[in-house]
Amino acid sequence: MTVATPGPSLELGVAHFSSIALPPKEFAVMAARAGFASIGLRLHPAFPGAPFYELPVGSQRVQEFKTVADSEGIKVFDIEFFVIDDNFVAASHEATVAAAANIGARRLSVCGDDRDGGRLATNLSEFCALAARYGMSVDIENMGWRTVRTFGDSVAVVNSCGAENAGALVDGIHFFRNGASIDELRANAGKVKHVQLCDVRGPAPNSSDAMIAEARSGRLAPGEGELPLMELWTAAKHSAAISVEVPLVGSVDPQAHLKHLHDSAVGLLRPDH
Repeated sequence: MTVATPGPSLELGVAHFSSIALPPKEFAVMAARAGFASIGLRLHPAFPGAPFYELPVGSQRVQEFKTVADSEGIKVFDIEFFVIDDNFVAASHEATVAAAANIGARRLSVCGDDRDGGRLATNLSEFCALAARYGMSVDIENMGWRTVRTFGDSVAVVNSCGAENAGALVDGIHFFRNGASIDELRANAGKVKHVQLCDVRGPAPNSSDAMIAEARSGRLAPGEGELPLMELWTAAKHSAAISVEVPLVGSVDPQAHLKHLHDSAVGLLRPDH
C-alpha cells in the first residue's frame, strides 16, 4: 500500500499506547491503513499489570505478525517499555530485546526511576550494551512522576552512561509539562533521537496522580491543544524520528482514532498538505 508521510524523507510513526487494546497484528494493519509508516509496540509492561504483548522469536505469532506487517508495508520502529529502577537487571530482558530485533525494531524506550544516579547510569549503560549486541539503541524518556523527571534529567543520564547508542525520547506532554524549553532542546538536539507528538490544554497538573491521569487519558491529537509542537519538531528534526502518542479514550473506533491522529499530525507538519 502507499503510505502517506509528512515529507519526502520523513516517516511518521504511531505508538502502541495510542490503541493499546489492539494486539500487534491488528495494530499494524490499522496503523498502516491510517497512513502511518511505522509503529511502536508494547512488548514489556510499563508497570505491573499494564497491558503488553509477547512476540517470542520463532513463534507462530511472530511469523504471522511479520507476514501482516510486510503485506501492509509498515515497519516496527521502537519497543516499549522498560523501567530502570533500583531492581533493574539488563540481562533479564534479553529475550524481549531479541524479540524486538527479530521484528526489525531499531530502538528501545525506557524511563529512569532510581534515586541512585550512579546505579541508574550504570544500568542504562548495560542495557545499551545489550541493545547494541542486537543492533539497537535505547532512548530514555522523562516523566514528571519518575526520578528522571525533566528533559534535563534525561540528557544528564545519557551523558553519564557514556553509551554511544543512548539517546533521549522527547514526548510533547512530558517535555513541556516538566519545564523544558525549545532553547534547551536546541542546545541538546543531537541527543534527541525520537520525538512523540501529542497535545494538551490547560494548566499543568501538580501531583503525580494528576500527571499520570493526564498522560493516560488527557492527551489531544497534535494541533488540538496549546503546545508549540511545530517548534518542538523544528528544533529536533535533523536528528530525530517522529511518532504520535495519544491514547484512545472511551468507545472511539480504533481505526477512526488512528486516522485522526495521522491526519492531525500531517496537518500540523504540512499545513499545505
